[in-house]
Amino acid sequence: MATDTLVTPFAKTAPFPLAAVEAKLRDELIEAVKIEASIRGISLPVASAQISKAAVHVDSLVVVSILCAVEPLIGFELPESVVRAGGYTSVESALGHLMPGLEKEWAKKKGAKP
Repeated sequence: MATDTLVTPFAKTAPFPLAAVEAKLRDELIEAVKIEASIRGISLPVASAQISKAAVHVDSLVVVSILCAVEPLIGFELPESVVRAGGYTSVESALGHLMPGLEKEWAKKKGAKP
């Protein structure tokens, strides 16, 4: 009697939602920077693209709270360790540091390569 070997296909993992996560983070970070600037009386550029590049401190605790806005997009809770202690010097620097870390967390949780 011949037996066939059953090969179970690997479950395909959805790709990391890079564009959606980055857009959400950028929007939330810009909003946080605008609020902080208004409290401190700091003038910012009008365009969001310019605000992203502006040299403004982005507090690490604020960034940790912003991670909650991204969690529904990725489907799991993010560790605070993805945020650099001490914060960031701009929205762009925050995104540059956070995105690779978020993608690594995705790979750990979802079993996919970043």
